[in-house]
Amino acid sequence: MVILGLRSEKCFSVRAEWYIIMDEQLAKIRSGDLKLYALEKLMPADEAVALRRKYIEEETSADLTPIGKYTIPIDRVVTRNVENMIGCVQIPVGVAGPVVVNGEYAKGEFWLPLATTEGALIASINRGCGAIRKAGGAEVRILRDGMTRAPVFAAKSVAHATEVARWAEDNLLLLKVAAEETTHHGELIGLTTYVVGTNVFVRFEFDTKDAMGMNMATIASEAAAKVIEAETGARMVSTSGNMCCDKKPSAVNVIEGRGKSVVAGVFLSDDLVAAQFKTDARTLAEVNTRKNLVGSARAVSLGFNAHAANVIAAMFLACGQDPAHVVEGSNAITTVDAVPGGVYVSVSLPSLQVGTVGGGTGIATQQACLSMLGVAGGGEIPGDHAKAFGEIVATAVLAGELSLLGALGAQHLAKAHQELGRGGAAGVGQ
Repeated sequence: MVILGLRSEKCFSVRAEWYIIMDEQLAKIRSGDLKLYALEKLMPADEAVALRRKYIEEETSADLTPIGKYTIPIDRVVTRNVENMIGCVQIPVGVAGPVVVNGEYAKGEFWLPLATTEGALIASINRGCGAIRKAGGAEVRILRDGMTRAPVFAAKSVAHATEVARWAEDNLLLLKVAAEETTHHGELIGLTTYVVGTNVFVRFEFDTKDAMGMNMATIASEAAAKVIEAETGARMVSTSGNMCCDKKPSAVNVIEGRGKSVVAGVFLSDDLVAAQFKTDARTLAEVNTRKNLVGSARAVSLGFNAHAANVIAAMFLACGQDPAHVVEGSNAITTVDAVPGGVYVSVSLPSLQVGTVGGGTGIATQQACLSMLGVAGGGEIPGDHAKAFGEIVATAVLAGELSLLGALGAQHLAKAHQELGRGGAAGVGQ
């Protein structure tokens, strides 16, 4: 008992000393002698986060206790993923599946980890997964794989701009050498030039293997751009000229592709459509034509789909992808072809940016979700894990599209809204 008392007294002493130190550091922050961003240089990451959170609580009068509870190791996080960390926001993760993927890189049954706060979304995707599984699986193919970055140059005249563009096109191998000196993994696989008056855009395309590769492409593009400057006399204005086109809706990504260009499709028999979605093949095709194709065209939308972004966002959040790339991922086109005995439903995603190394994929919780899919980290053959992940995401999108089209065809969407009282309830249950 005496020993326990001594231990308790010692723990109390250590805790009291910690609070004294915290008060001293808070005083320095208030006076401006200590910057919030510098805390990790003076103390362990968890203590720095706690101190910063305490200061923000005082500044805002908010109780931030909930975001101070987390399980992920943050030593790496505070150096690679976030600045001025004060805690973590937790998003519920559910699972749908298993879904059968018949891809070139992903083959077999997969449980899909989905992070979302939208009630009924996972139930809906789960229903689509059931249909795909009963149909024998989705066919999935990667059509193209290339991350882009497009520096913009200022030329002296339109004649000079044309010369700059032609020089870049004629000297791909020279630019390839310069670009690849900056990376051990990335490869410059092509470029396309665009001239607008005296502006020259050079859209470089890279094979970034298992990384999503935006940072890799940026650094390599800058190296190649310096060669163009030196050889042509054009002045590089910006490493990114928005012809990339990164994290913005754009036709260039729909047409030329960015990241993984993926297609996924499945044949559903008349009996399967009736049993799984309580509608028929003809209605499924009509809903898709009038909603996804005609409706999207009338709205001049870049996405001709039901809710691809819903599924992509949930997969991205769970698996450590850059959520801003949901913008490009939503450039999906859903088609429903009436064929003898049923329908063939497909989704085409021309600009799906995914990776299994780098960025948020190294965070413990997100890495666990990638491990569920068997694609965490780099593949035995560089690039195979990212391609497999792209095929799985495309299949998940297909499942989501099937379920929502089925719910609309069966006139179940409004009913689900009424019963569940939540947005996005798109046909629940399996």
